[in-house]
Amino acid sequence: MASLQMDQLPSDPLLHVLSFLDFRDLIHCSAVSRRLNELFKHNPLWKTLCYKHWLLTDAERLESGLSWFALFRQYYSDLGRYIRFYPLLKKSWDQLTAFLTLRCPRMIASLKEGATEVELNDIETQIGCRLPDDYRCSYRIHNGQKLVIPGLMGSMSLSNHYRSEVLLDIETASGGFQQRKGMRNCLPLTFCFHTGLSQYAALEPSEGRRLYETFYPCPDQTAQDPSAIDMFITGSSFQQWFSSYVHNVVEGEYPIIRDQIFRYVHDKSCVATTDDITVSVSTSFLPELSSVHPPHYFFTYRIRIEMSPSASPESVCQLDSRYWKITTSDGNVEEVQGPGVVGEFPVMTPGKVHEYASCTTFSTPSEYMEGHYTFHRMACKEEVFNVAIPRFHMVCPPFREPCVTTQKAPSSSDDDRNADGDREDFGQLRGINMAALEGAWCPRHI
Repeated sequence: MASLQMDQLPSDPLLHVLSFLDFRDLIHCSAVSRRLNELFKHNPLWKTLCYKHWLLTDAERLESGLSWFALFRQYYSDLGRYIRFYPLLKKSWDQLTAFLTLRCPRMIASLKEGATEVELNDIETQIGCRLPDDYRCSYRIHNGQKLVIPGLMGSMSLSNHYRSEVLLDIETASGGFQQRKGMRNCLPLTFCFHTGLSQYAALEPSEGRRLYETFYPCPDQTAQDPSAIDMFITGSSFQQWFSSYVHNVVEGEYPIIRDQIFRYVHDKSCVATTDDITVSVSTSFLPELSSVHPPHYFFTYRIRIEMSPSASPESVCQLDSRYWKITTSDGNVEEVQGPGVVGEFPVMTPGKVHEYASCTTFSTPSEYMEGHYTFHRMACKEEVFNVAIPRFHMVCPPFREPCVTTQKAPSSSDDDRNADGDREDFGQLRGINMAALEGAWCPRHI
């Protein structure tokens, strides 16, 4: 019986086999035989690969006037070095811009067109360091944003403190490239005009940092060596940092307030309902008001109190007081109670929502709070009842100490509490020029 040669096989089964191959294997197969070389440019094969690697649509292919194979080759010649990162980063940017168009339209105008390969190469020459490919890939899509408020990378507002982080364009970022001891070869990714706060990417694994991880620098206030910089880690790479942020934005993890993205994180399980009233909590860590040495971790939390629209008119009530039970990671428990919430005594009616923000500081890397509000009925003031506040956890992000030997200076512990029972020390936070923040848009209740 004569053996069946590959060239004698029908096209359909061969194309089916080829459809399982990636573009590199397809190219290799094209050199095996004349038959495979003829089949290797089959349009549906490259249509799938264009979808997979470049997220290209039929409309974009028609507009180009090219075959799917030619279109793939065109994109690969321009962006081939980024093929590992492009699909996820392009998807993140597409999701983010679609979201901003609907929810934060004024941010769209601040996005800059992508940088060129030549521009990115020039920046590498200027700073004397290689930029990570995932960073370069993202900046080929959008070269950060213009230096405007609000910033693309999220805002925060509490009392007289306001922060909004801009995603820096590559030219501005290179101007802030750090070569000083303690921050050698670190590139700023973000910047806040009000606080001077930046997140950085480590372009070399030195001084306790890992290659390409992202972080907030935090000076060691207890060290005599001014180059001792602790780090609050925000990501293991640019791609992980950026794509996880975009996920939180588009999935609704961060609230949109006054056309700005606020970086409060809401745990969906952190909700409690008592009769017709539901209480939910979201939290945010503020690195610019925190330190590792001395241990001073600053959190703000945002509470939403809502009465069901279906509640009866007789259910109208007013908040009188609050009770907190605060437990730190070292097992210390503190109980606090006081009138109202941040000086207010909201009246809850059917469908009414009351939101407020407060803050707490603590000297351990994590703590949790829980408690209740006490209300009275407006129709009968003698009818008093408690509404549960769900337990919510506040956990400091991972931090790392620098690889330097420093002699610690004497330090005192800060743990002052305000009259509300929530620990605040805005005026005396180490390293923060609060006077410079006066006049910023900082509503107390957001």
